[in-house]
Amino acid sequence: MLWRHLFGYLPVNIAQAVAGFGGIFLLTRLMTPEDYGRYGLAMAVMTFFHSILFTWLEAAMARFYARAEARKKLNDFLKTAFLAMFAMIIFGIILGGLAISLLPIPVEFKTILGFALGAAILRACLNLTLEARRAAREVSRYSLFEFFHISVGFTLGILLVAATDLRAAGPFAGISIAAGIAVLFDLPQLLKRAKGGKANLAELKVFALYGLPISISLVLEYALSSADRFLIAGYLGTASVGIYTAGYGLANRTLDVIFIWAGMAAAPLTIAALEHGGMEDARVMARKAFGFMALLTFPAATGLALVAFPLAAVMTGPAFRDQAAHIISWIALAGLMNGVMTYYLHEAFTLSKRTGVMAAVMAFPAVLNIVLNMLLLPVMGLQGAVIATVIAYFFGMVLSAIIGRRYFPLPLPFGAATKTILACAVMAGGVLILPLPDHWPDMALLLVKAGVGAMFYGIAALSMNLANCREIIRRLHQRLQKQEKALAS
Repeated sequence: MLWRHLFGYLPVNIAQAVAGFGGIFLLTRLMTPEDYGRYGLAMAVMTFFHSILFTWLEAAMARFYARAEARKKLNDFLKTAFLAMFAMIIFGIILGGLAISLLPIPVEFKTILGFALGAAILRACLNLTLEARRAAREVSRYSLFEFFHISVGFTLGILLVAATDLRAAGPFAGISIAAGIAVLFDLPQLLKRAKGGKANLAELKVFALYGLPISISLVLEYALSSADRFLIAGYLGTASVGIYTAGYGLANRTLDVIFIWAGMAAAPLTIAALEHGGMEDARVMARKAFGFMALLTFPAATGLALVAFPLAAVMTGPAFRDQAAHIISWIALAGLMNGVMTYYLHEAFTLSKRTGVMAAVMAFPAVLNIVLNMLLLPVMGLQGAVIATVIAYFFGMVLSAIIGRRYFPLPLPFGAATKTILACAVMAGGVLILPLPDHWPDMALLLVKAGVGAMFYGIAALSMNLANCREIIRRLHQRLQKQEKALAS
């Protein structure tokens, strides 16, 4: 079932990868480092805003949908959730509008933040409907609307940057338009499921007690990953923020897309296994999820480190590439630790409903990251920011693993991790011994290194049967044979 859901969510993740990398490739050529830095700062503000106001409700939708379904109280559950969403949207518009108008910042940046506010509001509305689809295991419908939102929002954003004077506000305008269209088509059907339901303040309190600590935890996680941009702006200037955002995005986005893909499929199945089967069923599903995450993310992080310089040369504009290349390897390591922490280890807190503990755990690495940035940025420049991030994520991951197991005993598959690391070592060795000429074009170096690395890793993964990949390939082969026979007949 896990692999079937993974393939169902694949189009969404392809769209996210295209939008993520396409955005870096095009925007670093259409914008100056200063403009791209403003865009990065506005994106961080938008993410903080969304996490504070809306993530708690989205988390409650994901966690309690299966329970409401099992108890035959889905219409009450949805009525409560959507009324809360509409109230938070009104509050968010008022709060965001006042903050933008009163903040002592340049008018140009206020305009960018205004578009970012609109994007955050519309995206929050869409997110709640998508979380309901995902929790209901409606993979096809979720994928359809998320694919539309990502692909159309990305395309419109690039066109607006290239053809208008919106500049850094263009991507947010594109997101707003695409999210608004998707909401108009998807929300009415879910509201029908809430018809006849009664909003319940006691249920809303359960949502808040569970979801608000997750919001706080995510705010702390974003402080861990994004607060350094504001410190970089203060110490080194907006152009340095743009360069850092480009290098960070190339490395982190690669891993984030894979982790989100695995989380999309695994989290609802793990929750459903717990609600309908029990703890042991949830542990079995979690172990499978970790195996799949390790299978794809460990080699992705290794590969990023191996191709950092040709990747930066190909994917970013001339003003970004040299410094961005030095960032990629470090952020690949930080992104790997962040993904394991967020999409696997934190499941111990969500499954046990101890989300307040998760927020407390995240406070230490978030504060540590800020302190280390303040100490290292003046001395080491951008390199200090990435070193601070790696150290902070390491402590966050270790604390999450140790404390999380007190509340829900998630498997810690050290054997699977060790075998995957060994396969990555084989991959790295194969790439490093390549006698590649220095005068080759960057694209050729990137493709050859990536291709050879994938080949070595694939051989090692199959030989060790990582994540039971041999069985999956066998089943796919059998299915293709059946389809060929059906077409022939």
